[in-house]
Amino acid sequence: MSSSTPTLGIIGGSGLYALEALTDVETMQVDTPFGAPSDSIVAGTLGDARLLFLPRHGQGHRIPPHRINYRANVLALKMAGAEQILSISAVGSMQEDIHPGDMVVVDQFIDRTRHRTDTFFDDDGVVAHVGFAHPIDEALAAAVVGATKRVGATVHQGGTYLCMEGPQFSTLAESKLYRSWGVSVIGMTNFPEARLAREAELPYATLAMATDYDCWHEDHDAVTVEGVIAVMQKNVATAKEIIVELASNLPDPAESPAVTALAGAIITHPDTISADVRQKLRPLIGKYIH
Repeated sequence: MSSSTPTLGIIGGSGLYALEALTDVETMQVDTPFGAPSDSIVAGTLGDARLLFLPRHGQGHRIPPHRINYRANVLALKMAGAEQILSISAVGSMQEDIHPGDMVVVDQFIDRTRHRTDTFFDDDGVVAHVGFAHPIDEALAAAVVGATKRVGATVHQGGTYLCMEGPQFSTLAESKLYRSWGVSVIGMTNFPEARLAREAELPYATLAMATDYDCWHEDHDAVTVEGVIAVMQKNVATAKEIIVELASNLPDPAESPAVTALAGAIITHPDTISADVRQKLRPLIGKYIH
């Protein structure tokens, strides 16, 4: 563990809008070069860590998945001092043995989104190609699994998260197709979040909270908002316990390969990058291009 207090960014999903266990709480308004994040960042102390909490849908759940400013959310956490990010997400189960109420710490993704900007390096004349074969930070994921076990929740280690566009749920044909791919869970928010975390050199892990069986399961009713909310409320209470446990058992982010993801990834020659662009992208590329 590093000598300084570790700082963990938490992106809260459906149903998780606050962390009551925080002490020394302060509210941070962070403006980014890519606009405003979904809401204010709530900073505070929990156990041995400093936590930065951001509800991705905003307080009151007012922002749909396809309208979230993912770039602003990730960069705001980085600018506020986050060293790694844990994403809390409600998902549908695509496997018989992942029951509603179970937790899944995924290790892979399939991206089925269509209308979202998924890179910081888009239209500013800077090209970067980060490695993304292993999108989840292994040490952070292991710490989340351990914390989940210690609070007595059922956890599945590993699995693939398919991120759909939404906001509608799947058709039956889509659900069956995704199951044929071996997908573990389905959700609407972890992409482009995970991609952007890698470009921001932030170790990233997902705690996926199963709320339903999507629509593929013949013995269960098709997914409904009411059914999801009922299970989600129980999941959120468990997730808060997991976060408390995790806060005292965080890995050292400096040992993650994610923290040097941009080293060698920026293809653009520095001489062609304007001063304005350097300033805009400074939170991302400042340690490589001055």
